[in-house]
Amino acid sequence: MPCYHLRDERGILIRQNEEYDRVEVSNDGVVLHLKTGKIIKSDMLLWANGRTGNSAGLGLETLGIEADHRGHIAVNDTYQTTLPHIYAVGDIIGFPNLASAAYDQGRCAGAHIATGQCDAHLVEDIPTGIYTTPEISCVGQTERELTAQNVPYEVGRSFFRHLARGQITDRKTGMLKLLFHRETLEILGIHCFGHNAAEILHIGQAIMAQPVPYNTVKYFINTTFNYPTMAEAYRIAALNGYNRL
Repeated sequence: MPCYHLRDERGILIRQNEEYDRVEVSNDGVVLHLKTGKIIKSDMLLWANGRTGNSAGLGLETLGIEADHRGHIAVNDTYQTTLPHIYAVGDIIGFPNLASAAYDQGRCAGAHIATGQCDAHLVEDIPTGIYTTPEISCVGQTERELTAQNVPYEVGRSFFRHLARGQITDRKTGMLKLLFHRETLEILGIHCFGHNAAEILHIGQAIMAQPVPYNTVKYFINTTFNYPTMAEAYRIAALNGYNRL
């Protein structure tokens, strides 16, 4: 759905599952050759090759601490490196490479340094946000992951254009998708794009983190939301998926 809106409303075409073969550079632009035989000519090319840890020049090799090919350092559950008196948190330790996670990692490491223990571990499912226009945010598993694991799941969707709040504020581009187990009704993943998607996601994240049986799709079905709000998307998505069972 985000791909559709980007193409339809902003003229941005996303080609998925493509691999580049070679790039030709000329005075008037670049030509990108894909392995599928497609050729894309453009004024410029942006190559996003992922993140690396800023570990070069720290002198880690003299300490006996090794970084991988992306400059990341391995740590244990309390963020200690191979040298117990040296800790590392944030992007330099790799996944999830999020400022929100780094804050909690630092708090845990600080507590362990001061008291020798850390009770404030990160939640199992860490939300991610892409602050584009519109925003994209998700937490938990994807349909592709659940399919690969042979998990029986169902999908519930709600579209912002159908929400009263979306119509009133003219924020009609967007969708909320709930993935839940067909038998236990446990929420397995939440995916949202649209205005304030990264904020809306936290509602579902809070319920998803609850113990069984309070982390099921029925919570959204039986809860009365303020009207009109964007949060109502959860109730509509829950009913949409539950009605398929």
